[in-house]
Amino acid sequence: MLQAVMYHYVRPFNDELPFFKNLHVDDFARQLDYFEKEFGFVSKSDFLKSFSTGIMPEGMILTFDDGLKCHYDYAYKELKKRNLWGIFYVATAPYKTKKILDVHRIHLLLGKYSGQEIYAELMQIVTNEMLTDQLVTEFQELTYHLQDNDDSTQLVKRILNYYISYEFRERVIDALMEKMIPQELSSVEKFYLTETEIKEMSADMIIGSHTVTHPVMSKLSLQEQKAEIADSFNFLNAAADLPTKTFCYPYGGFHTFTEETEQLLTNENCLFSFNVEHRTIESNDIVKRPQALPRYDCNVFPFGKCR
Repeated sequence: MLQAVMYHYVRPFNDELPFFKNLHVDDFARQLDYFEKEFGFVSKSDFLKSFSTGIMPEGMILTFDDGLKCHYDYAYKELKKRNLWGIFYVATAPYKTKKILDVHRIHLLLGKYSGQEIYAELMQIVTNEMLTDQLVTEFQELTYHLQDNDDSTQLVKRILNYYISYEFRERVIDALMEKMIPQELSSVEKFYLTETEIKEMSADMIIGSHTVTHPVMSKLSLQEQKAEIADSFNFLNAAADLPTKTFCYPYGGFHTFTEETEQLLTNENCLFSFNVEHRTIESNDIVKRPQALPRYDCNVFPFGKCR
């Protein structure tokens, strides 16, 4: 049985971010112990060879999304200690813009403050002109009533990711960040892998593309998708001289990419790509659809939930 598992934040708790959602490093280690006992880990060479031989290896594959600093500080070092390998998917825009991606700035805001506090601030900023026209009525019906904290957190994410048009979203998040997040928490160098760390990790790990700006690929034109793929690989190849091209879809799920996206990746000589679909990897996936391999979120296995 071949299975892939996906991680995002793997780090200790931070008192400055009391609401932050992350897998504690101790639980990460416990989960690796569990995987070792129950499934074992597939070797990197056996996994890569399967795409040419069609021979299915068995064991776990560990993947890490977003190119986060905690991946170097904790996950990578734990893997090295155990003589394991992983695939680290990096979004490349922050290395040029020197700015944390919007998706992660939302995580910081909701990690520093409760959903109710962020929701209250948003209500001071959001105007109808910022909303996608067809969603104005839905927005007004859902937002102007009492929310408990969990409801508020989900609503904040929906406002910033769904209701507000992209024309205004960055500006709104800029205003929230400037008012509510200390500068040291929004440092790109402290949030993401450095280029030096990417190069070091590439010696025994696999470094893959997570696009440039972390968009929902299915919402982009074909030319925009092509640029997100090619530009990210160009940057990573310059940073680490990638021997293998691999990709994973931001957000994940079949709604986030198209058949055309898969073809673009094949044209880019990408060996394989990861989707988010909770099932084992079958031989047909390897042979017939390598640009949409399934993988589990770590939270479906023991020790994988946020405390």
